[in-house]
Amino acid sequence: MTEAIINTSAIYLPSEKIVAREIEGELIIVPLVSGVGDMEDELFTLNDTGKEIWKRLDGKKSLKTIIDELVAEFEAPKEEIEKDVLGLTEELLKRQMLTIAS
Repeated sequence: MTEAIINTSAIYLPSEKIVAREIEGELIIVPLVSGVGDMEDELFTLNDTGKEIWKRLDGKKSLKTIIDELVAEFEAPKEEIEKDVLGLTEELLKRQMLTIAS
């Protein structure tokens, strides 16, 4: 798979090939088919920052909107938030856990 080019005006949503559940405060993403997410291990967990980003990857908001919302909500530099959002999006796309909304 080639490197994903992340477009901040694009809208992403969770793949139909995964299920995500919050268990004891951790968000766990489980692949439903083989070949999804199996770069390092079968389960993929998100920290608090990842969970905040994941909640907004709903197929309705662009990455730019998500970044703007997080900047307004949290006391962190926009560059740091943007880096986190783009990094997580790229990782989830690579693992086929996110897809671009059509």
